[in-house]
Amino acid sequence: MDIAALVSDPTAWAALVTLVVMEVVLGIDNLVFISILSNKLPEHQRRRARRIGISLALLMRLALLSTLSFIAGLTKPVFALPWQGPAGDHGGPLFELSFSWRDLILLAGGAFLIWKATTEIHEKVDPNQTHGVMDTKARVGGSLATAIVQILILDLVFSVDSILTAVGMTDQLAIMMTAVIIAVGVMLLAADPLAEFIRKNPTIVMLALGFLLMIGAVLIADGFGVHVPKGYIYAAMAFSGGVEALNMLARRARPAPIDKTLH
Repeated sequence: MDIAALVSDPTAWAALVTLVVMEVVLGIDNLVFISILSNKLPEHQRRRARRIGISLALLMRLALLSTLSFIAGLTKPVFALPWQGPAGDHGGPLFELSFSWRDLILLAGGAFLIWKATTEIHEKVDPNQTHGVMDTKARVGGSLATAIVQILILDLVFSVDSILTAVGMTDQLAIMMTAVIIAVGVMLLAADPLAEFIRKNPTIVMLALGFLLMIGAVLIADGFGVHVPKGYIYAAMAFSGGVEALNMLARRARPAPIDKTLH
């Protein structure tokens, strides 16, 4: 189908809108991760890190879309692990757990996300352990290059997941590429306000890290073939975000304490 036919086709527009919404929703996880990492950098490097990270996500997704046959091959089983169990009197394999390249990428990405979120939570809970070796690690972890590498790792995981979902929704490459470009454009517009909001509200950082832990666990479960509907995840995130918003409003409405030293 050529471009003119796609433009005049209502189903193509419906698919485009659906894909844009899906890509934006799936990009929230990536955007939160980028915001938390970039906020640890010196102020003059934060915007640059966010721009580079999101641009890399766009390039990676467009590159993956240009090799649809390669993407389709990522879902083919690479190896299988037999699970032994009771079967009658003699015992035998109950089933085989097969893994594709997609599963391995999700497992590695989920493990990395859990490790990174756990490390960040530990740093927030116990910030005093920043001497000696810990201080050196903090300086290394706060470099622009290190942040970009970590963003790139998660970009790969989220890009593979979102592109495979897009491929399952439409077979028109032009629609998928347009949806990815629009969604990444929305991410670019939202990146700075989201990062600034997270920076000004420290409690949001812990909530966001909790979300990343949950996303990491979901990625690992998906890698093992246990699919958790994304709607449940984002509903839980929206509920927790709503509760935290009420807490923020309650804190702002609370009268400021009176400084008795002035009297």
